[in-house]
Amino acid sequence: MNKKFAIAWSVLFVAWFLGGFVVHGVLLRSDYMQLTNLFRPEGDQQRYFPLMILAHVILSGAFVWIYARGVEAKPWMAQGVRFGFAVALLTVVPTYTIYFVVQPMPGEVVIRQIVCDGVLLVILGTIVAWLYRDAAKPLRAG
Repeated sequence: MNKKFAIAWSVLFVAWFLGGFVVHGVLLRSDYMQLTNLFRPEGDQQRYFPLMILAHVILSGAFVWIYARGVEAKPWMAQGVRFGFAVALLTVVPTYTIYFVVQPMPGEVVIRQIVCDGVLLVILGTIVAWLYRDAAKPLRAG
């Protein structure tokens, strides 16, 4: 692990954790509060909070690792948006769709989850691309 990777992992961890709080703790909170049969009580959630931190450490590390292995000498912003969108299609869309099939989650909530987390992943893709923008500079002919 090099310094750039460690910095990107740390930045993505903070951004993802805060973004997840905004999406699920603020934007979708009222939707979740109506679904008491699907979610743990808040006190019980706090008991498992260290696992939430661990999950975000793993998510952000894997996100940066995959991006760093595939970064190309192309404009960084477009790469970041594409990467975030691809990860959303790989994770967010199927995960919430599967949850909808097996849990009595309202369809409107699932759509909001997909849209909000999808936008978050595009933002995160753009952040990691910006952090790796030097790696994506085209080689000069000469």
